[in-house]
Amino acid sequence: MTDIKSARILILATDGYERSELRVPLEELRKQGADVKIASLEARDIKSWDEKDWGDSVPVDLVVTDVKAEDYHALVIPGGQINPDILRANADAVRVVRDFVKSGKTVAAICHGPWLLVEADALRGRKATSFASIRTDVKNAGASWEDKEVVVDKGIITSRSPKDLQAFVAKIVEEIGEGIHNRRAA
Repeated sequence: MTDIKSARILILATDGYERSELRVPLEELRKQGADVKIASLEARDIKSWDEKDWGDSVPVDLVVTDVKAEDYHALVIPGGQINPDILRANADAVRVVRDFVKSGKTVAAICHGPWLLVEADALRGRKATSFASIRTDVKNAGASWEDKEVVVDKGIITSRSPKDLQAFVAKIVEEIGEGIHNRRAA
């Protein structure tokens, strides 16, 4: 079990992440004492999508090729349509997701973020939610899709959209506190 004050959390993102879905977990988890890092495909700032246009940027702490799941307690995957679509086409990003799933550590994905869980074959036989437009993708990946603000299945957390961020972040804190989850690997 890990207290959020000593937790190390990784956010996996690239250009086109939904601004609030990265910023809110980043800021809220840091406020609670967690050490939160951002990993991306390249060592450069990444740009957000803020509702209808490009938004601000955040600095990247490390590239996906340098990520080791054993260095963190949890993985957070923000949505937006662009971000997870780019990441799911990258073998190293998918490896990071698979490594976290295999480790039993908390994995949290919001909005279109579950596309990465689909690509990593992490949803088969699990309950999950997502942005409604990818519901069929999640179901076709073997998940039982639920229209709820947050769904958890053995430490894999999914949420639908920015309106669910408060519940999403609260569940991340709770699941990290529970520690390693016994589940099958991706």
